[in-house]
Amino acid sequence: MADPTGGDPLVLGIETSCDETGVALVRGDELLFDAVASSMDEHARYGGIIPEVASRAHLEAMVPTIRRALGEADVDLSEVDAIAVTAGPGLVGPLTIGASAAKALSIGLGKPLYGINHVIGHAAVNQLVDGPFTERSMALVVSGGHSSLLLVDDIATDVTELGSTLDDAAGEAFDKVGRLLGLPYPGGPHVDRLAREGDPEAIRFPRGLTAPKDQEKHAYDFSFSGLKTAVARWVESCVDAGREVPVADVAASFAEAVADVLTAKTIAACRQHDVGTLVIGGGFSANSQLREMAAKRCAEAGIELRIPPIRLCTDNGAMVAALGSAVVRAGLPPSDLDIPVDSSMPLTTITV
Repeated sequence: MADPTGGDPLVLGIETSCDETGVALVRGDELLFDAVASSMDEHARYGGIIPEVASRAHLEAMVPTIRRALGEADVDLSEVDAIAVTAGPGLVGPLTIGASAAKALSIGLGKPLYGINHVIGHAAVNQLVDGPFTERSMALVVSGGHSSLLLVDDIATDVTELGSTLDDAAGEAFDKVGRLLGLPYPGGPHVDRLAREGDPEAIRFPRGLTAPKDQEKHAYDFSFSGLKTAVARWVESCVDAGREVPVADVAASFAEAVADVLTAKTIAACRQHDVGTLVIGGGFSANSQLREMAAKRCAEAGIELRIPPIRLCTDNGAMVAALGSAVVRAGLPPSDLDIPVDSSMPLTTITV
């Protein structure tokens, strides 16, 4: 599909997998505007995301956010060539709000609808920053709910999942450790901030799934539940002994362990699959220790590192529109209007 001028199609992307209502407009690999409305403050008092609260917030924010994106991009709704929406994975209620809005727009405008995979979108958004992926790339997608290692031969048609988290994702572990240390919700950014003030070598916390016995079956899988438990036991031992908990050192040592596992396994995968470009995306890719360690290890291995700016790491409409744009340009058929949402959509599915 192409626009009347013969250029790339104009894609409207809608993201509602969790607590951010994201709407963006993308033409080719150019981001025209990305608008985000977050309900994070409404969840803070509960210490976590409440799906019903998030769904209601999406419902209230949807039309104003679409209007803001169109206005800032100076685009009329009639100019849109295709609608892309997150179909999964994510929370069922929020996903349903986004899918319903996208279906209504598709019917009202007479434009094709594309249901896309949220996790793969976190990798695709990098194309809006650094241009098209190389012929073969590796993508590490890390967030509150996902830690996935993807081999990307074509972001629209050929993505292979090499490994994923077996329990807690990296961002989830950070939030739980933040709660353990008495930090405000969400704990991840606060742990990151404290970690920069502490000694990362003060405490040697375990590195999950890195033992020789794990290499055959779980070489590229991640596990942070045991690490989280080790932190809890270490803190408990301090309290039981009447010692003050060195919060900054705990945060730094914990963050070091997470970044070490993520980057070591990812670099090993790049070497084994002869990949020269690594893309890191997802909300946890904003973590400073991960960025620093990835940059150092990629430089040592001769691997090009691509990480989007922080504003494109968290959930946003740009990632949905970027993957939607790639799918449209690849000539894939649109989704049916009765597409369901899938809270556990597998990474074998790029578009539905």
